[in-house]
Amino acid sequence: MSSQLDLHLLPQRQLSDGTPVPPLGLGTFGSDKYGPEAIAAAVDGAVRYGYRLIDCASVYGNEAQVGTVLRQLFDEGVVARSELFVTSKVWNDEHRHVADACRRSLRDLQLDYVDCYFLHWPFPNYHAPGCDGEARNPDSKPFSVDEFMDTWRQLESLVDQGLARHIGMSNMTIPKLEAVLPLCRIQPSMIELELHPAFQQPALFDYLIRRGIVPVGFCPIGSPSRPERDRTSEDIAATQMPVIVELAARHNVHPALICLKWSVQRGAVPIPFSVKPAQYQSNLRCITEDPLTPEEMEAIRLADCNCRLVKGQVFLWPGADDWTALWDVDGTIHGA
Repeated sequence: MSSQLDLHLLPQRQLSDGTPVPPLGLGTFGSDKYGPEAIAAAVDGAVRYGYRLIDCASVYGNEAQVGTVLRQLFDEGVVARSELFVTSKVWNDEHRHVADACRRSLRDLQLDYVDCYFLHWPFPNYHAPGCDGEARNPDSKPFSVDEFMDTWRQLESLVDQGLARHIGMSNMTIPKLEAVLPLCRIQPSMIELELHPAFQQPALFDYLIRRGIVPVGFCPIGSPSRPERDRTSEDIAATQMPVIVELAARHNVHPALICLKWSVQRGAVPIPFSVKPAQYQSNLRCITEDPLTPEEMEAIRLADCNCRLVKGQVFLWPGADDWTALWDVDGTIHGA
């Protein structure tokens, strides 16, 4: 195992209240390829190397194993709880039982609080783990401001109770945010969204930055390990984009590292996933050295393909046949 990265080399991020946030985290969604023990081992190695943000979720099915590793790291004095930023998320089938879901995640993670607790999707539409892309739940329904706010108020109560230091949203759109942010007593500190060079979401990204909300980028290298249900023949792999391949050759690194450099220099907090030490170590180390030039950043910006990879079609409601209905691409909330 390599020695720990010099953490002073990492760029700084802050939430709107001044809370420091690591600039890059380790995702723990193993898709259908890696079991809980492999992911927990990656968390152990990553924290020992220098990772300080671990992105979890109950639906990933590995929080208990991750919690065992975190407890061991604390007990060994590798890291203090106050030095880690740990997140979790409430899954779609527990929107009416947020406190119970959060407490279960805390028990599994062996923590007294999470640093940020996310609303994983903005509607309670549910699918069984491991289902294929054609699966549909007949109880699924369109986005509802009232139902969303009922769930969000439960997240706000987690802050009141000290179970979560901050709360966040995920998989949102500008129309949905415009509808709910004025109603929030506690504003989201962070929002998770798909972000990679092939899908840069400039309007939503700028919207969050203007409001002091930290964008957390999932699929930051194009999610080559994403489930088969999220793959289509039209998908564009970020690491195979000509500009990314060219810059990787110029910097003598893997194309994935160009994606991560771009994301961090842009101002996002990417959360790449890997169970391989050489990969997760280089993912973190790359943002401390050999930055992209302004001209290279601009070349990547101009190469945006608007290619969403996580389309969410399994969450469609009866009568909605096109996954774009989930994402308000015409500026209106569909089905509301």
